[in-house]
Amino acid sequence: MQRRTFLRGTAAIFGGALACGSDAQVVNTITDTSSLDAITDVAGVKIGHFTDSRKPTGCTVLLTEEGAVGAVDVRGAAPGTRETDLLNPVNLVEKVHAIVLSGGSAFGLDTATGVMRYLEERNIGFDVGVARVPIVPAAILFDLAVGDPKIRPTAESGYQACVNASVNRPPQGNVGAGATVGKFFGIKRAMKGGLGTASFKVAGLTVGAIVAVNAAGDVLDPQTGATIAGARTEDGKRLIGTRAAILRGEAPISLLAGSATTIGVIATDAVLSKVQAQKIAQMAHDGLARTINPVHTMVDGDTIFAAATGRAGKTGNPNLLGILAAEAMAVAVVRAVRNAKGIEGFPAVGDIKT
Repeated sequence: MQRRTFLRGTAAIFGGALACGSDAQVVNTITDTSSLDAITDVAGVKIGHFTDSRKPTGCTVLLTEEGAVGAVDVRGAAPGTRETDLLNPVNLVEKVHAIVLSGGSAFGLDTATGVMRYLEERNIGFDVGVARVPIVPAAILFDLAVGDPKIRPTAESGYQACVNASVNRPPQGNVGAGATVGKFFGIKRAMKGGLGTASFKVAGLTVGAIVAVNAAGDVLDPQTGATIAGARTEDGKRLIGTRAAILRGEAPISLLAGSATTIGVIATDAVLSKVQAQKIAQMAHDGLARTINPVHTMVDGDTIFAAATGRAGKTGNPNLLGILAAEAMAVAVVRAVRNAKGIEGFPAVGDIKT
């Protein structure tokens, strides 16, 4: 399906440089997200999940087996990451072969070891002469407080996620890491978060997002500003609206550093440099800012990776791609909570009065 929904003013800003032609329709807002598909619309990308049946935890792997130019932008103050220094544009390695989004707090970084094993078995990696070393950046979120904290993703979880990877549209909601949202008034008043994905295609280029939404803050509708999911009232039956509650003088509790975190990936089939990919990762954080409030806090480790497969064979306009990245990320965040299903102690969107 050709996606026609885009933002008012974008074509005017960039004029003919977008080369959108008659396929790009400019409208007021993104009102129908049913036509927005998934990050697997990007050629060269596979997505696989491991979800632990014993508790809500697991991991999601984005495979780019032919290699993709990689970048990252970390905005949260409590990140848990692997191989992010390598993605700095001044450093040597250009391409990544997978990116991992895992639960399990710092323990979950072990999932990348399993991904490396899967790729090494297939002779995929950076050629160092005597071997090929798979380049696998990763980020984790904190889900130890949901269920048994001794149950967390392992290297085998990462390997199984690779085995499960495909180009099909991935499931959303209760998949992979055990995400929750709305924790500023305590974990007992939080709600279920989840995994979401979306994509746009403009000017012959595709941009997709996938995100695990485990925010300390609330999730908002970017069109209306209304709270969709987040902190609940003391009786647990309604949304309190964290920002509004704080402005009324209700002080949030002290949260453990790293007890939240939203992590995601932006992928595109455009040809990009590492510098351009990093700018797109930066701009994608605008999508988090539109849909999560508060965001990028001291207890969140919010991290967004970017991966450019180059499969379209066209150099991308970083401004256009950055705009699309922010929009795709915003849609993916909303989809993550709208597709989530409630679990014991953590209701989902459909369970709470707004």
